[in-house]
Amino acid sequence: MRFFLLFGTGAAGLAVAAGAFGAHALEGRVTAGRLEVFETAVRYQMYHALALLFVGWAGRTLDSSVLLAGAGGCFAAGIVIFSGSLYLLVLTDTGWLGAVAPIGGVAFLAGWGLLAWALVRGV
Repeated sequence: MRFFLLFGTGAAGLAVAAGAFGAHALEGRVTAGRLEVFETAVRYQMYHALALLFVGWAGRTLDSSVLLAGAGGCFAAGIVIFSGSLYLLVLTDTGWLGAVAPIGGVAFLAGWGLLAWALVRGV
């Protein structure tokens, strides 16, 4: 669970940095639509960084389980695949990367499902 705490804090810090980069360095250099895509990547990264912190905390506070580890793994993968593909889409203007983002979205959904299942089971 320590991994999820470390990944979550790192991802949250990088989300803040990416948000600042988008607001200051990208404004005026990319279209408003692309800037909106970048902001979506930052927002989802932060949401799921916080989810990783919760998973890490829950794993230390409650009985650790395969379900919590699966949820954390899905959140981490979702950050890399969803947010990462959107960052690359904006920075490289490579439109086909938009087709990769839904894979990360599915990882996020799976993570939330596994987290709910773990909590229902009374982890």
